[in-house]
Amino acid sequence: VIQDEVRRFDAAGVVESIEREGVNILMLVGDAFGRPLLDALRASGATCPQLRNVITGGAIFTAKLKSELLDILPHINIIDTAGSSETGGQATHTSNAKLGAATGKFTLSPHNAVLNDDMTRILEAGHDGLGWWARAGNIPLGYLGDEEKTRRTFPVVDGVRYSVPGDKVRLLDDKTLELHGRESVTINSGGEKIFAEEVEHAIKHHPDVYDAVVAGRPSERWGNEVVAIIQTKDGRRVTEESLLTECAKHIARYKLPKAFIFLDEILRSPNGKADYRWAKAQVVPST
Repeated sequence: VIQDEVRRFDAAGVVESIEREGVNILMLVGDAFGRPLLDALRASGATCPQLRNVITGGAIFTAKLKSELLDILPHINIIDTAGSSETGGQATHTSNAKLGAATGKFTLSPHNAVLNDDMTRILEAGHDGLGWWARAGNIPLGYLGDEEKTRRTFPVVDGVRYSVPGDKVRLLDDKTLELHGRESVTINSGGEKIFAEEVEHAIKHHPDVYDAVVAGRPSERWGNEVVAIIQTKDGRRVTEESLLTECAKHIARYKLPKAFIFLDEILRSPNGKADYRWAKAQVVPST
């Protein structure tokens, strides 16, 4: 079933289609689609009784937003999927009314491993620091015409060929895989690597934040500093102090944004993923 409006995500149209067609499974891209869907459900009063699974991937679907969605549709499962073009599916995680809502937690499944920084050995559960999330098995042969990128992305460890698309994780003692973010959008500040997605997730816990995206900009003191772009709900006024207070409940102080930019709308890619090139241009206008 495809929504009537095919040029953009039309949350009201999606809800209408779910109700009219008796849709069982809905595919989303994180908060960018989840937030307007939640608004449309509240506005319409729809209960979508036949909907069973909401499957999301490609961007963060925050635990707070999942909880709000489960309050309205307590009969559904919200299934996070992790993977990439280079790995295929790697893992899933289910949130529902019984299990509660969580984000960024997965179970290490067969053919998956966590590799050390230089991709020469497999890390055991409870390891120090972060590692690379890797997958073996049915993976691509490489990138056509790019031997260097193929070598970096598909290392061989202990005779096993892996695909490493760039996600940093920690494998906890109980074999839970804690996803921290994509290395390519980290911000190096004061000698520490800060994952943009982790900061965005913390900001979105604020009750008046509708959307947020994070980027880095040059800093004489820190080398680079974290800057958060904020879209508030219904144009509400939000103080930077209240944002920092909420963020500090979820992430270490050194990861807190050094500045905030408030915009009427945050630009995302048509598929709902964060447009970090656009975000960089907002925090460093010369780019």
